[in-house]
Amino acid sequence: MTDDCIFCSIVAGDVPARTVYETDAVLAFLDANPLAPGHTLVIPKSHAARIEDLETDLAAAVFEAVADLTPRVQDAVDADAATVGINDGEAAGQEVPHVHAHVIPRFDDDGGAPIHAVAGDRPDLDSDDLDALADSIADATSA
Repeated sequence: MTDDCIFCSIVAGDVPARTVYETDAVLAFLDANPLAPGHTLVIPKSHAARIEDLETDLAAAVFEAVADLTPRVQDAVDADAATVGINDGEAAGQEVPHVHAHVIPRFDDDGGAPIHAVAGDRPDLDSDDLDALADSIADATSA
């Protein structure tokens, strides 16, 4: 737990939340500033600022919760689909430095864009660039 983390305060019960799911390792609650009805945040109960800070079993527990909750959230609000996303780091739009997955119900006429729209202009990469990137990622060591 971190004293200055709003999500840790929610886990501790110091800040109220509309909890929709809870296990020993994971908590899910409605987003206080939703992008759609039913917008849900799924967090590890233990503090981890970035994905790389998650232990493997905790990452699995978070994703298991996301997989369980996504159809439940959709059913609850009669959504046509859902966008699931994680902003990992400030440059990616992460506003709370505690890992959290967004489950955002989507509707055919909601005017929203696909997840590809969040990154702006697409890079101009040729086949050699893609090969080099693939090799670099495959060869990188985990933190």
